[in-house]
Amino acid sequence: MGIISSIFNRGEKEQVKSGGMEDYMMLVRVYFQSVLASRLGINNLAMLPDLRTYKQTFRVPTLNNKLGLGEKVSVRKTMKNIYKVDDSFFDEIDASIKKNCKKMQDVQPYLYQFQGFTQDLMMLVGNLMKFKLRVPGIFKKVIYTMTEKTVNDIFDKNDFMDPGVIKAVMSIRQYDQRLRFSRKWVTDFVYQIVMLAKKEPKGTEEAQSK
Repeated sequence: MGIISSIFNRGEKEQVKSGGMEDYMMLVRVYFQSVLASRLGINNLAMLPDLRTYKQTFRVPTLNNKLGLGEKVSVRKTMKNIYKVDDSFFDEIDASIKKNCKKMQDVQPYLYQFQGFTQDLMMLVGNLMKFKLRVPGIFKKVIYTMTEKTVNDIFDKNDFMDPGVIKAVMSIRQYDQRLRFSRKWVTDFVYQIVMLAKKEPKGTEEAQSK
């Protein structure tokens, strides 16, 4: 659990690490929800649980009486500082939501699609990269190049043999036809998760700490 998550759960006896994988995914969800709120004029925080928690915990002020604007600025700044995320990453999220969410009824289907996309993507990447994930984290350029090749294979390669892999590949391609994220966006997203996963305690370490 990361430092941001630990603030949400004060009082729990847990060792925390700043900027972990859980924090990263939470901030990505908050950004998505902030964009949705600002674009569609959503003012009901109950519809956006991650945004509500973030806003209340960090006391982010509402800008121009419009939910989401201030939170977008705050999350961008936080992710740039912790994870070195560039503006294009956020711009693609903005463009994807603009294309897919034109009314309130579009919100939940869109969020479900993104959730399915990321789950299938990370499971498949873990399967395809396997031993490559053991490369020490200090070799960042090597890991990024391997991640980039794996992402390109997911979108371009058509000779996978494993039926489970084929099913996951087709699912990801279908999701991305609707979400419209670039190869670079997908690569950067996966790379960040891979690097953060390397910093997480291994199963044996977690068992010993309990």
